[in-house]
Amino acid sequence: MGDAAYVIGVDVGGTFTDVFVHDEKSGTVSTVKVPSTRGDQSKGFIEGISSKVDDFASIRTVIHGTTVGTNALLERKGARTGIITTEGFRDVLEMRRRDRPTTWGLRSHFEPVVARRDRLEVSERVLADGTVLQAVDAEEVRGQASALIEAGCDSVCVFFINGYANAANEQQAVEAVRSVWPTAYVTAATEILPEIREFERLSTATLNAYLQPVVSSYLDRLQDGLRQRDFAGDILIVQSNGGVMSVDTAKSYPVRTALSGPAAGVIAAKAIAEAAGFDNIITCDMGGTSFDVSLVAENEAALAPQTAIDFGMVVRTPMIEITTIGAGGGSIATVDVSGLLQVGPESAGSDPGPACYGLGNDRPTVTDANLVLGRINPDRPIGGKLDRLDVEAARQAIATHVSDPLGLSVEEAAEAILRVANAKMAGAIRLVSIEKGHDPAKFAAMPFGGGGALHTGALIKEVGLASALVPRFPGVTSALGCVVADMRHDRVQTVNAMLDRLDAAALGREMLAVAETTEQLVRRAGIAFERIDRLYEFDMLYMGQTHTVVVSIDMPETGLTTEAMSAAFDAAYKEAYGRLLDDIAVRVMNYRVIVIGRRPHFDMSALAPQDGKPAADCRIGTRRVYVDGAFHETAIYERLSLAVGETVAGPAILEQPDTTILIDPGLAGRVDEFGNMIITSRDS
Repeated sequence: MGDAAYVIGVDVGGTFTDVFVHDEKSGTVSTVKVPSTRGDQSKGFIEGISSKVDDFASIRTVIHGTTVGTNALLERKGARTGIITTEGFRDVLEMRRRDRPTTWGLRSHFEPVVARRDRLEVSERVLADGTVLQAVDAEEVRGQASALIEAGCDSVCVFFINGYANAANEQQAVEAVRSVWPTAYVTAATEILPEIREFERLSTATLNAYLQPVVSSYLDRLQDGLRQRDFAGDILIVQSNGGVMSVDTAKSYPVRTALSGPAAGVIAAKAIAEAAGFDNIITCDMGGTSFDVSLVAENEAALAPQTAIDFGMVVRTPMIEITTIGAGGGSIATVDVSGLLQVGPESAGSDPGPACYGLGNDRPTVTDANLVLGRINPDRPIGGKLDRLDVEAARQAIATHVSDPLGLSVEEAAEAILRVANAKMAGAIRLVSIEKGHDPAKFAAMPFGGGGALHTGALIKEVGLASALVPRFPGVTSALGCVVADMRHDRVQTVNAMLDRLDAAALGREMLAVAETTEQLVRRAGIAFERIDRLYEFDMLYMGQTHTVVVSIDMPETGLTTEAMSAAFDAAYKEAYGRLLDDIAVRVMNYRVIVIGRRPHFDMSALAPQDGKPAADCRIGTRRVYVDGAFHETAIYERLSLAVGETVAGPAILEQPDTTILIDPGLAGRVDEFGNMIITSRDS
């Protein structure tokens, strides 16, 4: 491989590990999907790279989207964690916001990730204005830390009430804990989130401590495995905000890796759409277990200030807003006691996988339904795990569990499974579009993941989307997102002051100092950036309100002023609500400093077909495909061989190693200059 300089994106999902390789020397790209390795994802990670690159010394950068942290939270397989907190506040984590797992009913159950016996108290108190009412006793803290060690805790979180207003007591306690704690797994709540709202701060910090041993040990194994193969480049980890961070930062702040993989997919979709001239898209990431939806409007991905990974597990850190439902290729179809057909949320995953895998599962899945209806080629399964899919096993599973109970033919039952799954997906799309005030007719769907492109036509019709943009490599889109993502760090600090009483000039100087420190963190990663941007935001609201408005502001060279802040708030509030509230004072709750290291631009033309052929020359046969209640003799094409500008009319199947695309009757697909397939109505 000589002196080639490879940049490699790797996204590890529940079923497959996706690898995207960019050879910066030749400008070429290659991709591969390999089965994920449960127990130790680093094995599948390295196997995937090895299948494409012989000389690891020629790799310049590896960027990784990981599900290790997310899976540990969902499966509750983090480390045994202790909490040291202010006397009288050991139950904040359990009290939450007094919400319930189920909306209706008087009974519910919630088990926090830290048991009450591992939540210990110490005598200290800081008031809401930052006054230290009672100093912390370091010896008492060391005693409680020792008790947690003896109890078997691997990690600890130190959380003191009102620490965001004055972190002095908390910092002294953390120093005392670190003097006796046998590992580096000590989390200070104010270092993770120095922001008002005690439950959210404690939850985020506790989950960080809960994940630290799990994520750190995984990243250590990954680094060791790469070094053993002479890799000497940089490793970056995708954050849930769509940026990347260094491995050391990821070990310190593992909670920022939650939803890392799906975030990478949205970043890639945004970059692909922008190059193709699409400002508004709805991403539809369908993997083996879930269907993830996100909205990009005017080329901006939606960011949520906090997310609940599961009930009661709140993470307050900026995350790309993604709605997830259990409607993946492995989602299991059942008929419930009332005779209704249900799809998901239970999934067959990658092991044993759908019934057609022949690995022990006898219940039907969405993949089995697509296979039985002819939409998937049994002789070309994606991912390299199997040589052939078992059509008869899929038919038997559908017959036993769906068609016989409902009195339908196997084909009718399979299509019913897909209709239920499509309805769930359409509901998720409406949730992020119509319910947020967006007209789906102005948006294009971007299906990706291994299964997304099989459902494109149904979603266009069901939701009323304008069109669909299918990327060149849909099955490895999240891995591409790893390659195009910038480095990003967010810093937040509570202000909690009335605007008219604020020393804006002093606040501006403080924000500039934070920006400088954060930029140094970005530069320490040792990555070459095209430029580094600084962004400044405030969370502001009218007096008496609960919810804030995000206010972006340019930091004036002459210094920050309350007049500039007031004007920016008025503009943001009016855009959000259409009017201002006269004669009501404004409060500044938090400021946020965002530093983004812009990585070198990835030229999407590298994905374009190099030696494309006319559609007629790419046609490899036909097969009967069941759509809308009837079989259609459907042309099959080699998708990656199609030349730019070629058009394929539905019904048609486009096959490629990482996915299969179904173009429904009445629709047509056209290859654009970047190799994307643009699917629209044949009448448009």
